[in-house]
Amino acid sequence: MKVKTKLNNKPVVFDIEPGEYLLDTLRKHPVTSVKRGCDAASCGVCTVLINNEPMLSCSLLTARTEGKEITTVEGIQDAIRTFYDYFGDEGADQCGFCNPALALTVYAMKHELTNPTLEEVREYLVGNLCRCSGYEAQYRAIYKYLGDQS
Repeated sequence: MKVKTKLNNKPVVFDIEPGEYLLDTLRKHPVTSVKRGCDAASCGVCTVLINNEPMLSCSLLTARTEGKEITTVEGIQDAIRTFYDYFGDEGADQCGFCNPALALTVYAMKHELTNPTLEEVREYLVGNLCRCSGYEAQYRAIYKYLGDQS
């Protein structure tokens, strides 16, 4: 089965099996920033943007992306470079496994929310789990980043 879509602003045609999930399709092509975590849509490390909205690729059938735009962290490198500087400044970067998905979610949040409160930031990020931290440094970094970007 062929699926025509855009991946990081480039037209692509995926040759997929029926019932194939986007996570598996992306890993085959090889998009290495999209991680396999729980396979139960509960950790967020497989997050991608579909038409600029965060979605979990482990629970999204690739066939549902026909005609849509898929964005991974590889597609927004310039836009998130500053974000990673804030992470470093706050000591929020630990193992890095969750960083690509978190960066995509923050990128989407930046375009969706205007001057979010810290509580709104926490609520928006509820689906992104980090197994290394207590989140406080991450929240501080994200909140400062969003404040400086507005």
